[in-house]
Amino acid sequence: MLSSTTGSPLEDTEFLVRSEHRVKALGALARRPQSRADLRTRTEVSRSTIGRTLREFEERQWIRRDGHQFEATQLGAFVASGMQELIERIEIEHTLRDIWEWLPSEASGFTIEMASEAVVTDAGADDPYGPVNRFVSLLRKTDRFRFVGYDVALLEPCKDELSQRILDGMRTEIIDPPSVAKYVLAAHRDHCSAPLESGNLTVLVHDNVPSYGVSLFDDRIAISGYNPDSGTVQVLLDTDASEAREWAESTYEAYRRGARPFTLEPTVE
Repeated sequence: MLSSTTGSPLEDTEFLVRSEHRVKALGALARRPQSRADLRTRTEVSRSTIGRTLREFEERQWIRRDGHQFEATQLGAFVASGMQELIERIEIEHTLRDIWEWLPSEASGFTIEMASEAVVTDAGADDPYGPVNRFVSLLRKTDRFRFVGYDVALLEPCKDELSQRILDGMRTEIIDPPSVAKYVLAAHRDHCSAPLESGNLTVLVHDNVPSYGVSLFDDRIAISGYNPDSGTVQVLLDTDASEAREWAESTYEAYRRGARPFTLEPTVE
């Protein structure tokens, strides 16, 4: 039996992650037995490198050899699983790092895990209307739409599309701050009158809506981050994850319970 190395947990972690091929090799061995040739194909490293890696794995008792095949031990599979989970966490963190400030805080009940499979559309210099365009694409695929928040910059650019979808039968409920509702309904009275008269649009007002927007579609939910300095939507994050859906439904209903109807004031002749 090979003797175990005396490296610390951090040293073993550093050994594994210092070269990408080691993570790939251990992960492959945890899934099923592999030959040296199999591992060389998967990792695209030289014969000597894969041989050295296998010896180092054996020294740590992460793998065992059976003829020309190698497979992970229970210890090796345990390490491979934990490393894959860590990599997935870092990938999510990389996706959210530059946009996290625009998303709901932990105090709201929103968690990073809820965004693990989300589509993130950021307003970059090359596509400043990317979040709005993504929002419109989701709007076209839903028969029911609900929104709470302050994102005039999200709804106003697509007012024509939104109005037509409502007239076509999309049931819509929007919870705005009173000032935003007054602005939208005054500035775009022609766009709002027909949807309101159709019976498909309900506008509610709440004095303390979140700084972000929460949109609920048939199959997905979206969170939009509004930048008050630039007056633009900085990011749209949308997902069909069940936990995120539960959070969005709960958040929306909490604001709805505290909201009140808003009516369109008659035009003064």
